[in-house]
Amino acid sequence: VQLQASGGGLVQVGGSLRLSCAASGRTFSSHRMGWFRQAPGKEREFVAFIRWSSGTTGFADSVKGRFTISRDDTKNTVFLQMNNLKPDDTAVYYCASQRTPNSGYELWGQGTEVTVSS
Repeated sequence: VQLQASGGGLVQVGGSLRLSCAASGRTFSSHRMGWFRQAPGKEREFVAFIRWSSGTTGFADSVKGRFTISRDDTKNTVFLQMNNLKPDDTAVYYCASQRTPNSGYELWGQGTEVTVSS
């Protein structure tokens, strides 16, 4: 099973992007999917999560009200809709899967780069 993140790019301040994270493999199952990001020179940080079965979501304070997360069960894909982007959102964005409630994020995608220009 692999995760493939896509949708990054260059956008101006105030613009929007939608990131996708597609899981491949017939045996894929997940308790929770998360998005994380790592800006140059900084540690990786949590952005958002969605529980696969219930759809419950959670967000970092820095993105609340601007980002939404959703999933498409039929395609094993999770989306991160990013609106009103700011220069501080510039980072490489990673998706990850937490297989069970007691496991960590064990499966990671390769990252997709987002650059917000002012």
